Amino acid sequence: MAIPGRRYPRRVTLTEIAAACGVAPSTVSRALSNPNRVSVKMYEQISRKAKEMGYLSAMLPASAERSARGTIALVLPNLSNPFMFDVIRGSQAQAQAAGFLHLLVSTENSAHVETEWLTELSHTVDGIVIWSPRGADEFLTGIADAVPLVALNREIPWLSSVIIDTPTGMAQGLEYLKSMGHRRIAYVRGPEGSWADAARFSALVATAKLREVELIPVGAFTPSLAAGAAAADAVALSKATAAIFFNDTLAIGGLARFAQRGIRVPADISVMGCDDIFGAAISNPPLTTVTAPGERAGRAATELLIGMFGSKTRTHRNDRLSAHLTVRESTGVPPVEIEAQ
Repeated sequence: MAIPGRRYPRRVTLTEIAAACGVAPSTVSRALSNPNRVSVKMYEQISRKAKEMGYLSAMLPASAERSARGTIALVLPNLSNPFMFDVIRGSQAQAQAAGFLHLLVSTENSAHVETEWLTELSHTVDGIVIWSPRGADEFLTGIADAVPLVALNREIPWLSSVIIDTPTGMAQGLEYLKSMGHRRIAYVRGPEGSWADAARFSALVATAKLREVELIPVGAFTPSLAAGAAAADAVALSKATAAIFFNDTLAIGGLARFAQRGIRVPADISVMGCDDIFGAAISNPPLTTVTAPGERAGRAATELLIGMFGSKTRTHRNDRLSAHLTVRESTGVPPVEIEAQ
């Protein structure tokens, strides 16, 4: 099925106008934002070319003209992580409430596929919400220059974003494990190049140093049950008494592997995850995790994106949603023989 047409015309960028006029983008920016900063001749040349290229049509039409049905794309790394279902539900509800079609795109954890999709969508849809994008800042800024874009779970200079503060939640988790007596804690890392993983690891490193806890980074794992099992084997070799996993999918895979090896949770090792996905509360044992508001994040990012359609400026906004630790039966005191050492 073909992607529906835009409700609003594609943004003509300052770079495109500059190329057409044979001047620098900064000159175009000055001419359109403050005509007094360039000569009359230069202003007339740039403004005429901008109008010819449809630059002014990038503004939101009056409400009486808003009958066409446009499209918002939600770009996700995969559809295997149950946490994504909450994000989808929130984003879709907000888009439909505003009268937009909601297009769901999975990049299958491929940076190359993500680049191809974003390039295509920048010429097709009205706006894009993307979860934890892997592309370089410069590339994403270029996409946002062509179409309104909001990043979820990654901060990018000069772009709007919604961040779930899981790093603070993870720091709370490490504090909790320390209070239970753990002094040697493993952190099972997420995918290579993940902004969220780097932020969580940084928060854990700082808290571990402050609380005099030995933090042991383990691998770099794609979030899956199979990878969680492999991570559990690595954690067992680390001699840690507790393990904090990048997310719940990895943690639940780890729980199953620990059970296969006869390693008791939490008697032999405590396990903590992140996200609080469906199933975390009924895993064996129920998983201690950082509860993140996925549905609210999806709604907030899509609402922020829709608000950008009506803005005559390209200012950015960064919103932050809180997360908190939820304690269940997968964590407890460290083994007696280790605690006594």
